[in-house]
Amino acid sequence: MDIGTFWEIIETARASTAPGRPVQRCLARHLAVLTEQEILEYQERFDEVHGALYRWDAWAAAYLIGGDCSDDSFIDFRAGLSPRAATDMPRPRCAPDSLADHPAVTAAAGPSWDRPLFDEQVNHAASYAFGLVTGDDHAFYDAWQSRQRPDRSPVDMGEEFDFDDGLEMRRRLPRLSALFLGPIARAQ
Repeated sequence: MDIGTFWEIIETARASTAPGRPVQRCLARHLAVLTEQEILEYQERFDEVHGALYRWDAWAAAYLIGGDCSDDSFIDFRAGLSPRAATDMPRPRCAPDSLADHPAVTAAAGPSWDRPLFDEQVNHAASYAFGLVTGDDHAFYDAWQSRQRPDRSPVDMGEEFDFDDGLEMRRRLPRLSALFLGPIARAQ
């Protein structure tokens, strides 16, 4: 599956969302009409997009939006961000500070605490669809394991920085910082 087909599937699933029909469910249903091979190819593209978001600046954005962000939460953030990358951001490497324009992120900056864009279930859409196609909920993992090639190349996450350093966060993610950290206090 080429990357264009991958984004078409994502965009079609996103267009099918409605109250009570979250993106992960729509995505799984769209994937379930594909062959087993195509679902595995989708998962390969998903992993590429998910991996492209494995950067310190994206993690810092997740930290601000979520109030903190463990490594498991960052997996969920990247999963939730991947389907939105098709229409909300340049592909596949977003500029994390541009998330300040996302309506769910803006709403989360208000008084009620919410973790928008964190969506663990998107990680499992292909496995769920594969189970629908094969009738075996565990078949995906066996098929996926047989396709895996060991990748030992190091990941370049960019420059690491301290997410608890408000000045550094404001320098690197000024718009998100303004939403979640508030205005800078001026010395009198």
